[in-house]
Amino acid sequence: MSTQQALAFGVIALMMAAFIWGRIRYDIVACSVLVLAVALGLVPAENAFSGFSDDIVIIVGSALVVSAGVARSGIIDSAIRRFFPKLESPHLQLALLTVVVAVLSAFIKNIGALAIMMPVAFQFSKKTGVSPSRYLMPMSFAALLGGLMTQIGTSPNIVVSRLRQEINGTSFSMFDFTPTGALLTVVGVLFLIFFHRLVPERSKQNPTLEDALDIKAYFSEATVPKGSGAVGKTLHEVLRSGDGEVVATAILRGDLRLSPVPDVVLQAEDTILLEGGPKALDLVVSGASLKLSGKPMTEVHEENEDIIAVEAVIAQDSSLDGVSARDLSLFHTRGINLLAVSRKGERLGERLAGISLQAGDVVVLQGSRNAMPAFLQENGCLPLAEREIMLGTRRRAYIPLLILVAAMGTTATGLAPVSVGFFAAALAMLLFRVIPLADVYKAVDGPILVMLAALIPVSDTLRTTGGSELIAHWLGHFATQLPPYGALALILVTAMAVTPFLNNAATVLVMAPITISFAQTLGYRPEAFLMAVAIGAGCDFLTPIGHQCNTLVMGPGGYKFSDYPRLGLPLSFIIILVSVPALLYIWPVG
Repeated sequence: MSTQQALAFGVIALMMAAFIWGRIRYDIVACSVLVLAVALGLVPAENAFSGFSDDIVIIVGSALVVSAGVARSGIIDSAIRRFFPKLESPHLQLALLTVVVAVLSAFIKNIGALAIMMPVAFQFSKKTGVSPSRYLMPMSFAALLGGLMTQIGTSPNIVVSRLRQEINGTSFSMFDFTPTGALLTVVGVLFLIFFHRLVPERSKQNPTLEDALDIKAYFSEATVPKGSGAVGKTLHEVLRSGDGEVVATAILRGDLRLSPVPDVVLQAEDTILLEGGPKALDLVVSGASLKLSGKPMTEVHEENEDIIAVEAVIAQDSSLDGVSARDLSLFHTRGINLLAVSRKGERLGERLAGISLQAGDVVVLQGSRNAMPAFLQENGCLPLAEREIMLGTRRRAYIPLLILVAAMGTTATGLAPVSVGFFAAALAMLLFRVIPLADVYKAVDGPILVMLAALIPVSDTLRTTGGSELIAHWLGHFATQLPPYGALALILVTAMAVTPFLNNAATVLVMAPITISFAQTLGYRPEAFLMAVAIGAGCDFLTPIGHQCNTLVMGPGGYKFSDYPRLGLPLSFIIILVSVPALLYIWPVG
């Protein structure tokens, strides 16, 4: 072993120890290790920041934006309410999520399948009060397992097929991977469903001030327009989409004020006085196509203008103190709608326009992003820490879904690489105004992307110093002394161990030629060994850095580096125990 190889192994061991220790945030660890690798001459200075242009960084960042666009559209809420209205058990929810992700991953890129279902996981989490960490890591592992089932499911399968064609002129077909891959997926998903509690319950690693806001007593009003789906439904049916977090204080029908009993049947032009949190109110209003107080923003604003809703506190010296919304005529004078009011310790029971605002009230105002700051300043309103308020925001429900389908279609058919397809999809989310320009960078988890970019050149030091060839030499020498099942298991375990430090495709490129060489030396057919390499490279369950799916869920799930082996290590053992006999049966080596 040369000095450079020893240094490369030492730096990677130090990095792993720091990650497992967990006292320093992961992006700081990654940047520190990168600087150390440059100082030791393992990474050339001119290549130190090459990771920032790597496809993996682009894929993860773009997938986060696309996922946020799908979640923002509200289509996920509609799908859950329509198809799974009574699915309230976290255990059944996890089963649904893992099975769907695994099946989708067989036919589209696994990170695309994961991006589709992540918003569903967040909705289930909110509905049940269970931390998203209970769902996200099992979903990521299910995506990796599902990708094993077909040739296009994961990059290692594609690379292995190409290498086999170079050897004997015959590539693996689309479904040559299915017998073994389907067996592993079924066994793995069952393990994830029944043993998901091995994952510790975590909170988001980088919480914002938004997470600290907990205003659940907003008062608002909404009218049932003609043609609304709420016409003819009972009040209980309309409020059900709020998951019990919204109550009606009155129903106004002409000059009548009706008691908000659950079985009252709503009519066109009824006005419902509502109380609840902003997100729950939005679910009720958007789900039943109700019309909030105020007038459509398009009457005073351009179609392409950025319309936002903000929360603000009325200060002691505010010009709004003691004045009602009707007296102010906010919409006519300033193009601002008053959507909701919250007053501590008091339930407001009159129409929104007639409420006399008081110092200390928290209001939700809707208007132009450009005009809102001036209005707040002039009228003595103090904006709260910014968070996403969807109440009153117009949805483009099917546009983000069409964008995602287009991205997956172009990547699945080979018209564009995954990085280009998802980057274009993220850009389309902006061009079609699914996500406001000011909010797009909130969807991108900066620390995760920095960690990835810093670790890519560090991990590559195993290859550039010849460390991977050294491992291959040891592997080949040891494998010659083992029976077929032992040699196959050794290849599989080595591929699993190497993947976090290269990437799954690079692992195949390094391992496959070595595997073919010693298989031929031992007189074995190479197919089972190539399949073992593909499975090992596609099953990184031990770290968040070996596959972009694991990286994608790290920040939103609040996971630590050491959390992955808790669920991933026993799953890896199961994969090894099931894979070896299955491969020997399906692809005989003799």
